[in-house]
Amino acid sequence: MKLTTKLMTGVASAAVAMTAALPAVAAEKWDMPMAYSASNFHSENGVTFAECVTKGTQGDIEITVHPGGSLFAGADIKRAIQTGQVQIGERLLSGHQNENALFGFDSVPFLAPSFDDSANLFEAAKPAIEKVLDEQNLVMLYAVPWPPQGLYFKKEVNSVADMEGIKFRSYNNATSRLAELTGMLPVTIEAAEISQAFATGVAESMISSGATGYDRKVWESLTHFYEVDAWLPYNYVMVNKGVWEGTSDAHKGIITSCAGEAQERGLQASKDYTQFTMDGLAEGGMTVGPAGDELMSGLRSVGETMTAEWLEAAGEEGKAIVDAFKAME
Repeated sequence: MKLTTKLMTGVASAAVAMTAALPAVAAEKWDMPMAYSASNFHSENGVTFAECVTKGTQGDIEITVHPGGSLFAGADIKRAIQTGQVQIGERLLSGHQNENALFGFDSVPFLAPSFDDSANLFEAAKPAIEKVLDEQNLVMLYAVPWPPQGLYFKKEVNSVADMEGIKFRSYNNATSRLAELTGMLPVTIEAAEISQAFATGVAESMISSGATGYDRKVWESLTHFYEVDAWLPYNYVMVNKGVWEGTSDAHKGIITSCAGEAQERGLQASKDYTQFTMDGLAEGGMTVGPAGDELMSGLRSVGETMTAEWLEAAGEEGKAIVDAFKAME
C-alpha cells in the first residue's frame, strides 16, 4: 500500500509539473475593421461591443477594432470578412446592392423616413437579409441605423432644377441613382475621404446624416444642410460563418448577448446624435433646416421612380418585404 501510495503521488506530481510546463492556450484574436472615424457613434459602439466580448469570454476572444478604414476601405470590408481575411467587421450593406437588390431595402426613398418606421422595415427585411448573408458565408450579429439622411450643398438649393450639374458624393446604388435623376454628377467617395473630397472640389454635395457631416466638419467646405428624411440606412456588424461555427456555444451566447446590447445602445445613440449633430452643423456656420415645399415635391417624385425601380429589381422578395412592412402600420 505504501509503495502504491508513493507511486500514485509521484505520478500526480509529474502530471502537475507537466501541466505547468505546457503553454497557456492562446486567445483568439479577431480583427474588426470599421469604415467610419473613431469618434463616430457607430465606431464607439463597436469598441464597447468588442470590450464586452473580450471581458465576457475572459479574454478567450480578443476583438481589436480598426476604425476609419485603417485596415480595409469601407467597400472592401464585407469581402474581407467573407474570405476570412478578418473574422468580423462592420459594413453599410446598401453599398452592395449591385450584388443583391435586397441589400438596398433601407435606401428606398421616403419608404421608412422615421426611426419607428425604419425599425419595422428592418424587422420585415431581416429574415431575407440573413438568408442572403448565410449564402455569402456571413452571420449578422447586430445592425444599427444612421440618423435620417439629409442633403448637403455649398449653395442655396430650392428645387431639383437647382441641383443640375453639381458633383455629388455617392456611396451606394441609391445615391448614384438619386444623382442621375436630379441631374447631378455622381462621384463614389468613401466616408474616410469626404473631407478631402469637399476641400478639393472633387465633390460639392452629398446625401447623408448629420452625423457624417458633423464628424467630418463639412462646414469647412459646405454651407447648407436640408432635412429631407429620405431614409435611414443600416450598418451591419457581421462575422465570418466559418469562424462563427468554430466558436463554442458558450462564447456564441456571450457574443450574441453583447450584440443585443450593442444594437439597443447604437439605436439610442443614433437618436440622441440626430439633434446634437444638427446643432453642431449650425454652430459650424451652416444653414440648417427643413427643405422647402418645391424641393421636397421634386424629391418625392424622384423617390417614386426609385421605389418602382427597386421593387422591379428586388422582385417578389422585395415586394414581400414592403408588404410585411406596410402590414405593421
